[in-house]
Amino acid sequence: MEYRRYKPEDFADLYAIEEVCFQPPFRFKRRYMQRLVDAANSATWIAEADGAMTGFAIVEWTQGIRGVSAYIETIEILPDHRRRGVGNELMRLVESSAREAKALVMWLHVDAKNEGAKRMYESQGYEFYGKEDDFYAPGQGALIYKKSLAVNTEV
Repeated sequence: MEYRRYKPEDFADLYAIEEVCFQPPFRFKRRYMQRLVDAANSATWIAEADGAMTGFAIVEWTQGIRGVSAYIETIEILPDHRRRGVGNELMRLVESSAREAKALVMWLHVDAKNEGAKRMYESQGYEFYGKEDDFYAPGQGALIYKKSLAVNTEV
């Protein structure tokens, strides 16, 4: 598996993965996804196997009163490539991008019923922070996780 930063010519393949991973109304709209990957305050990482995109992750960061915080907008992996460490590596890469942006904390929402994703986030040091009822749709809530990002003290 190879990992690299997103390039504009990747959009069609990236959105094709979105269409496999999420069905309406849970799928990001094409225009919104394009805004995310093009934003100056975001980073998108691509996973590839044999030159074909197999997954991606998008992180976005914002300056707040208490410093910069980052939010994982999405992490998506084609079903045939799950449970192979791709998600863990994409998480490491988006965290690295967030740290470069001086983010102090990383946030994410996860479907309350997605046990595999919850296990992955917890194994990466994310802690349960709360829940949001009806986040995805009526009756489909999300759990909120966060992770403090260590300040890089290298000299």
